[in-house]
Amino acid sequence: MVPSAPGKRNDRDIKVTDMLYSCYAAAEAGEEFKPQLRKIKDRFDAIINGLHLKTSLEKEFDTIAENFKNKAGTEYAASRGEYLNGIIMADYLGYTFIDAAEVIFFNDKGEFDAERTDKILSARLKKCERAVIPGFYGAKKDGTVHTFSRGGSDITGSIVAKAAGADLYENWTDVSGFLVADPRIIENPRVIQVITYRELRELSYMGATVLHEDAVFPVRKAGIPINIRNTNQPEDKGTLIVENTCHHSKYTITGIAGKKGFVAVNIDKDMMNSEVGFGRKVLSAFEQSGISFEHMPSGIDTMTVFVHQEEFEGKEQQVLSAINRLAKPDTVDLEADLALIAVVGRGMRSTRGTAGRIFSALSHANVNVKMIDQGSSELNIIIGVTNDDFETAIKAIYDIFVTTQL
Repeated sequence: MVPSAPGKRNDRDIKVTDMLYSCYAAAEAGEEFKPQLRKIKDRFDAIINGLHLKTSLEKEFDTIAENFKNKAGTEYAASRGEYLNGIIMADYLGYTFIDAAEVIFFNDKGEFDAERTDKILSARLKKCERAVIPGFYGAKKDGTVHTFSRGGSDITGSIVAKAAGADLYENWTDVSGFLVADPRIIENPRVIQVITYRELRELSYMGATVLHEDAVFPVRKAGIPINIRNTNQPEDKGTLIVENTCHHSKYTITGIAGKKGFVAVNIDKDMMNSEVGFGRKVLSAFEQSGISFEHMPSGIDTMTVFVHQEEFEGKEQQVLSAINRLAKPDTVDLEADLALIAVVGRGMRSTRGTAGRIFSALSHANVNVKMIDQGSSELNIIIGVTNDDFETAIKAIYDIFVTTQL
């Protein structure tokens, strides 16, 4: 069992992790922080009382107060929500509590040490049949607490599943699995029953956020499937994430996801295709400014580089100067306020006319397509539209592949 920290009880509530950040900031600034710490303790005491337990966290909070006073670090502070929740969960279930700092390891640079973790964690788990290990954090060689990025309990769960040699990693959250599309755009979108790791990677990168995208790597290497389940609706089967499957999706596509806020840098130069190293020269202009590109569709005498607008705006003149200096193009044009939409699905490989249906749907919805990009795997099609057309485009694609098949 790998718990995260307590979240919001209602829309106006504050997550415990955010309370801990605020409390530690006060301690670090030399301000009075104990009233804030008492509020955090009250949250945990409410959980203990609600479960009718006799668990006491007095000593734990005394230790936390002392460590806050001694400025133990932001990561230590952030990890205490999972740590304390783990103690309560272990007491409630009658399981062995294992502090993640004793079994999840990072090197001095803060990089996850998979080999050492797997060796020590596997040996520890062999000694107990049932355990609770807090998510989100571990420790460096010197014992200093180090955390994964927010949502990192998903990663801990995956690491523990691999170390335990599990048949299945169940990830319990507040939704009944991955949805075909964003519920903020599509009303009551369908749940994806089975999805492959490659499809998941494409959708997660483009904005689907049910599972931390780094959580797939430990279990994928071990061939362990992930089952996303709903804590509030345990009877729902959720979504099964697998390496490969012969299971046919109900629809041609598996899912739709996208992001707003891109800029297209359009570069024209006659005889570009015959100039060796032209693409490298253009991309080096972005590299010099520390900007990564998202997509790069090209023609005979043209190429377009899509980059994040927020990242690009502050360095645009620097990049444009470098492109002109290094690649000597005929023209360079910019088009801002664009969105990218990924239509993903293993079923697209064996279904004719998928792209035609997408663009027919967008045409009927009066959406102007700015860019088309398809990988050689035929697993996804990336479409560029204006930010204003983003929601309309997703609705049109969902309707043509899902609604019309219901």
